[in-house]
Amino acid sequence: MTYNDTVNWMFSQLPMYQKQGKSAYKVDLSNTILLANHLGNPETKFKSVHVGGTNGKGSTSHMLSSILQEAGYNVGLYTSPHLKDFRERIKINGKEISKQYVINFIKRNKFFFEENNLSFFEMTVGMAFEYFAKKRVDIAIIEVGLGGRLDSTNIITPEVSVITNIGIDHTQFLGNTLVAIAKEKGGIIKDSIPIIIGETQEETQAVFKKIAGEKQSKLVFADQVEKEMYKSDLLGSYQSKNIKTVIQTIKELRLQEYNISNNDLKKGLINVVKNTKLLGRWQIIQDNPKVIADTAHNKEGLIYTIKQLLKEEYYRLHIVFGVVNDKDLDSIIDILPKKCTYYFCKPNIPRGKKAKDLKDYFIDKGFKGEAYDSVNEAYKTALDLADKKDVIYIGGSTFVVSEII
Repeated sequence: MTYNDTVNWMFSQLPMYQKQGKSAYKVDLSNTILLANHLGNPETKFKSVHVGGTNGKGSTSHMLSSILQEAGYNVGLYTSPHLKDFRERIKINGKEISKQYVINFIKRNKFFFEENNLSFFEMTVGMAFEYFAKKRVDIAIIEVGLGGRLDSTNIITPEVSVITNIGIDHTQFLGNTLVAIAKEKGGIIKDSIPIIIGETQEETQAVFKKIAGEKQSKLVFADQVEKEMYKSDLLGSYQSKNIKTVIQTIKELRLQEYNISNNDLKKGLINVVKNTKLLGRWQIIQDNPKVIADTAHNKEGLIYTIKQLLKEEYYRLHIVFGVVNDKDLDSIIDILPKKCTYYFCKPNIPRGKKAKDLKDYFIDKGFKGEAYDSVNEAYKTALDLADKKDVIYIGGSTFVVSEII
């Protein structure tokens, strides 16, 4: 199979949560453990940092990778989902896994995948872990896919665990309260392994203290102790919280004799995009009119993104907006601005919400806008109608952003 054939097979034959939703969610780690054994337990052959949370875990992971790269380490980075190409999920020092490795991995293990009905995510985690082990990375930054306790990445024993924050998202899997979700995400806390919590939240603080106490794990709330602040090339104002989390995680790694200077820290934070090729975080696509794309998609993420958007200077605001069909629109509708024009669209995945249904919901709430047949048509129309002094914002879903950038 060619690379495209291989990736198409992965997407079409194996369940993938991001595209299908609940039908792809697994309720235990038995398949992941089975696959790890089949591959020779590669997760035991490299050191790691495990990063979970509701918002900011992707940015935090990329920041950590960039800093460690600046410090001279050979750094693996596993994140999800991807925006343009599957290989974005698996990188070493910012370089994507090769197409040939992807092809060969699937070819070698295809019968095993089919025989055991492995999910897209389980298979991809196995690929990443084997790749990092074979390439002998010094350390890998591993981002949790969904939740924590039952996530396929949760077979590693990291140097440090990180939970950025807790928000209401993926309630059909994780529970519909902050406490329930915190318990699931707290499942990445391991015996005697330090845990960094990015944001102190009244509802979840006790949950993490209880789990950390039971695991005899050092617990640090980054926002309670971290006063230092450095600049980053990730421009979203919300990144200030992630930076505090990252700084505290680096301090913990230093205690474990990782040689990371303050200069490495500063350079790593200011060169995240250059070092790791991160896309879609307050990404300025063009000027005149200014076009901003951001992957924030839930209440907690959108609060910060929209607040920053409304601080922009513009004559008129245009918003290209699409969501997935299980999105709780009631939880975000009050955050979104009404003094603008919306271009409603459906991301090109089975799980995408129909543009007309999205428009009908918004119009009923007093918004204005039109539905379009595709993300690209919505964006092209916004560009055609926008003045040079206007701002166009693209968001609502990772999949909307991916079709534009």
